[in-house]
Amino acid sequence: MTLIDLRPEALRSPPLADLTGRPVRVVSLDEIENGAHGLTRDLGPLLVVCERGVRSSLAARYLNADGLDARAYPGGVPALLAALSPSGS
Repeated sequence: MTLIDLRPEALRSPPLADLTGRPVRVVSLDEIENGAHGLTRDLGPLLVVCERGVRSSLAARYLNADGLDARAYPGGVPALLAALSPSGS
């Protein structure tokens, strides 16, 4: 699984690769909407993450329409951080 980080550069802390140990591609929603994302099926399933979980849902729909296996992470980075915390809350 490859993570797709939709966050703008100013909001890319913490880096998703540091949190998850998974491969990460940084792609903007504009690039996805315009079909200029450069993502391919050989990346495997894509998990799209944004700051709050709203834009990732739209991006996943566009990527699915492009024939890719993509889903959005609900709740964005805060939810991901909570899921990865030792307490898992």
